[in-house]
Amino acid sequence: MKSHFTRWLPAIAKTSTNRRTVLTLAGVVALGGLALAPAAYPGPLTGGPHPDAVAAIDLATGKNGAPESPDAGTAPETVRTDAAESDAPSDKPDVDRLVPHGVQGTQSRIMLDDAQLANARAIVETAKETGVGERGAVIGVATALQESKLYNLGHLGAVNDHDSQGLFQQRPSTGWGSPEQITDPEYASTAFFEALKDVRGWQEAPLTVAAQTVQVSAYPFAYAQWEEQAAEIVQRVW
Repeated sequence: MKSHFTRWLPAIAKTSTNRRTVLTLAGVVALGGLALAPAAYPGPLTGGPHPDAVAAIDLATGKNGAPESPDAGTAPETVRTDAAESDAPSDKPDVDRLVPHGVQGTQSRIMLDDAQLANARAIVETAKETGVGERGAVIGVATALQESKLYNLGHLGAVNDHDSQGLFQQRPSTGWGSPEQITDPEYASTAFFEALKDVRGWQEAPLTVAAQTVQVSAYPFAYAQWEEQAAEIVQRVW
């Protein structure tokens, strides 16, 4: 994990391969942790996010220490829905049910574009297919928000965080799969959820503990800040 952050998403080039879209970024450093191989259940977390993680999130979300004016054009949104989607009856889970233990710490939030929403839907669909359900979907989306801001990142060249790639910044060198596999949203999500199922008591663990056990991040508390937005995303795309 890089310890200093200078910019976020200064340039995005999209390339399509089969069913996936990988974003290759110049001058970007990944905000999440190092997605190493699954590890043992960690001890209790103490303290808050590392100052560098806080600074990175501030850059990523456009925070400047003061509330933004509604006219600024950068007020954060969660997910865009049209009237038909909003009014249609559904069996979507209640947000309170998706966050059974409440959120931990100050919550962060970013605007989402079509690519991010498509990746979120892929994660949620894979959560259904792998059997981790609604809560697993929230953990998966929150993890990807932290690791890649829900962008399917390709290799970032000289500034890449080791060989981390994809939505979950998984590493080929630690056994997550080939670069082609871990930049396939369905494969990457399946790998994440299968590892999550091996975490003892993940359903009742705080989100950041469950995510950290799979990801082995240098900033283990950072996942907590995305739980609220992740739940809202899952509720709307479920």
